[in-house]
Amino acid sequence: MPIVAALLVPGSPLPQVARSNPPWGALADALDAAGEALARAAPETLVVYSTQWLAVLDELWLTRPRMQGQHVDDNWHEYGALPYDIRIDTALTSAIIAATPAIGVRSKGVDYDGFPLDTGTIVASHFLNANGHAALAVAANNLYHDWRTTEQLGRVAAEQAQALGRRVAFIGVGGLSGSFFRGTMDVASDRIASAADDNWNRRMLGLLEQGEMQAFRAACPDYARQARVDMGFKHCAFVMGALDWQVSGATVHGYGPLYGAGGAVVEFKLP
Repeated sequence: MPIVAALLVPGSPLPQVARSNPPWGALADALDAAGEALARAAPETLVVYSTQWLAVLDELWLTRPRMQGQHVDDNWHEYGALPYDIRIDTALTSAIIAATPAIGVRSKGVDYDGFPLDTGTIVASHFLNANGHAALAVAANNLYHDWRTTEQLGRVAAEQAQALGRRVAFIGVGGLSGSFFRGTMDVASDRIASAADDNWNRRMLGLLEQGEMQAFRAACPDYARQARVDMGFKHCAFVMGALDWQVSGATVHGYGPLYGAGGAVVEFKLP
């Protein structure tokens, strides 16, 4: 099996740019722990699906061999820039692009200097690939793709990785409950915006930890709707499609608030 690791991680820049704030620093520590686990798995390529890279026509994939620069987050610009230097696995990405029409998805590569990378991809690369040893294959979040289509997209990516003999890790970048505080607040006292959201997040993370995948899968639609989960939880659909739901449990390295929204670092246990 070419998949050596699979993770869900938050795409917020706050753990990276404001680590000194205790609630966000705890998630930064969890991301560090996930990065250490990923380094032990030694993937050649991280296949990343980020809810923050939005596409509306084709399914977009990065195909420029190297992406370098600095990015300022749209929402948290006051915390400064996010530098990045990312290598792209162009061979795997090209193979995936060629394969997606079989599931009714037209894909297109993005290859030009200065293309604006999304925050989630940059943050995931910073924590999970700090030494730059792995290349990335990065998929956009097409707003018109539903859960099933996104699941199929993950499956196609896994099949192409297997065909090329790549050791890969699948990374779903996105949040949990999606309600943010709308006014200024004491960030040191950040919390999940509502008890209902917190209960939903904890319930779903508990099912993953226990390996109750059938119950988890059945609850995903209600969870996405009632907790207003980031982009309908499609980052999870992508990873589950790649794994074909063959998961025996999960380690939750951390769970906490990101200005009211929910964020968690989840490492899946593979059979």
